[in-house]
Amino acid sequence: MNFQIVAHLAVFMLAATFVAGDTTAKPELHVLAPVTKGNLTIFPVVGGAAGDTSHLLTLDEGLRDGSVIVTEAGSLRGLVRPGSHYPSSGAEVNRLVLVNNSDRPLLLLAGEVVTGGKQDRVIGADRIVPPKSGPIDLSVFCVEPGRWVEASTHFGSMKSQMAQPSVRMPAMAERNQAQVWERVASASSGMRAAVPQAAPTIVATTSYARVMENPEVEKKVASVAADYDGLMHELHKLGARGVVVAVNGRIVWADVFANTDLLEKYWQKLIRSYAAESLVRVGDTEPVSEKAAQAFLDQQNGTREVTETEPGLFRRTEISGDGFKIFKLTALGPNGDYTVHFAKMSMETARPQYEPIGLRR
Repeated sequence: MNFQIVAHLAVFMLAATFVAGDTTAKPELHVLAPVTKGNLTIFPVVGGAAGDTSHLLTLDEGLRDGSVIVTEAGSLRGLVRPGSHYPSSGAEVNRLVLVNNSDRPLLLLAGEVVTGGKQDRVIGADRIVPPKSGPIDLSVFCVEPGRWVEASTHFGSMKSQMAQPSVRMPAMAERNQAQVWERVASASSGMRAAVPQAAPTIVATTSYARVMENPEVEKKVASVAADYDGLMHELHKLGARGVVVAVNGRIVWADVFANTDLLEKYWQKLIRSYAAESLVRVGDTEPVSEKAAQAFLDQQNGTREVTETEPGLFRRTEISGDGFKIFKLTALGPNGDYTVHFAKMSMETARPQYEPIGLRR
């Protein structure tokens, strides 16, 4: 770690020690002093009621051990169990099919990218899939305009990172394929400027995953994320459950989980998504206050709320407010309900600052 990171780490460790020793401290979520490198600032989030997620399977775990299968609609031959029925139809841009053959509920997070099939896709909404499920439809968005030729029957995972905030936002909040393509093009354009040595390869592909998995781009993103990789060890000791993220002094995002262990499972992919966002945003680096981050975290009352429920499994809530949106996934069970994942985006700042270089579809 460089000196700046160590200094910031010492400050929030001191703050956390104070909070831990304060028996009057409130159980609500609160931020600690930030860790900053370049134009990326990360505020650890502690406090709040935790939930047990040890039984949940992640998408990466399920795809890795073969218990979870993702495929194009219409490619279900051999996947449907005897006696069950799933209508067969052709492949569609905004639809994939998932089968969870494991004995554990599967957690899917909006922003996870699956690669293969006829196009790479990004998952558009958090959800929990029951164990031993029949085929279910996934709401997805294409992040590879221009290809409609099957690369593989089943999908794999983009293991290096989640989709960065400016790509996650239109999939989650707007549910608009054209806007997702726009943001993919802008992210590619921004990365081409940030990593000029990778420009010829970036120009040659429309795939968001291939851009981010380019060796030169991966190296650049890793150079930003490196100082935050080791931070997870300290976050674990503090019981941190999430982070508030700022780029160029503007708060853009927050991800908060049910517990530290779940944050740790997604940490490598999340920190690289934040690092990628910081690389494609132009502007002067400005400080952002702990007070501003706390205010962003605290503001959860909106003007409109939409709830979807899968009885006995999960509830998904979308809250729209003045300049922000919140997405909350709540697990429902006999032992009580708890929030599995909470994501909040700033609608003003979670936008790219490079113009798209053009769309090929």
